[in-house]
Amino acid sequence: MTLSYQNPDSTTFIPEIWDADLLTQFDPLLVWGSPICSNNKYEGEIRQKGDVVHINSLLRPTVGDYTIADGMTAQRPETVDQVLTITEAKYLQVLVEDAERVQLAGGLDSPINQQMIRALAREADTFMGNIIAIGATALPAIVPTADNIPQSLYSAILDMMLALDDNDIPTGRYVVVSPRVKRYLIEHPSVANAAAYGEGGVTANGVVARLAGFTVLSTTAMPKGVDVVAGHKEFATYASQFTGFREGQSEKYRADYIDTLHLYGGKIVRYPELDTKKADNTFDESKATKGILKAAVTWPTS
Repeated sequence: MTLSYQNPDSTTFIPEIWDADLLTQFDPLLVWGSPICSNNKYEGEIRQKGDVVHINSLLRPTVGDYTIADGMTAQRPETVDQVLTITEAKYLQVLVEDAERVQLAGGLDSPINQQMIRALAREADTFMGNIIAIGATALPAIVPTADNIPQSLYSAILDMMLALDDNDIPTGRYVVVSPRVKRYLIEHPSVANAAAYGEGGVTANGVVARLAGFTVLSTTAMPKGVDVVAGHKEFATYASQFTGFREGQSEKYRADYIDTLHLYGGKIVRYPELDTKKADNTFDESKATKGILKAAVTWPTS
């Protein structure tokens, strides 16, 4: 059946179907860019690389002591500006030869497209992981001995919990660990017996377990020199937009092409009372956020 918007003289795809499939298959591959570790409140309308989203924070008013003699003094609301820039523009293009059409059976479930989607997801997730790690507060290295690795890792996560508690970071926190940390951490009884471990769907977005108020995740896309990251999604934002698919017939080959452009950016989000405001009503972004913590592990050599 040829639809009104299709070229009846060539073999074409339906972009809307592919677009939906890509989003469905792309999102579960993310860890750092997933809704567990980052929010997407500020995506707005992303149209081209270099777009900027302004994030305004409202400073908390000062509470005063009321007396009849002095009355009340009105305060003007004051905001602090943050800028999220869409810095990345990555594309995915698939060329399907007529002779290879059997490989495309199942649409985006085909081996060719699965690998392309994984490549896009990996690129975006590595980018967002680096944004989060660079902005996180560094804690002392975790130094387990050969006979207490699971307990040392578990205790380090509890220390991170306490540090976040001390800064009034809300519930809904996450911990992302490297595969090597996961391998030893799940030997600890508190993790092995966590209710979510082995639960249906627990591996979505790399989730391993839910423990001590944290959703525990693991990924191979760990930033260099970091083994454990703990925080809350409100302290990192990820803005992402697929601009839709183009499709057409190759001029050179007996084949069709289909491609899409992925625009995205990421940022550490600052908050009054937790971050330092500068004189120009912006935050000092050279300092680490208190809402995300990171640590490396010094592994025993024997």
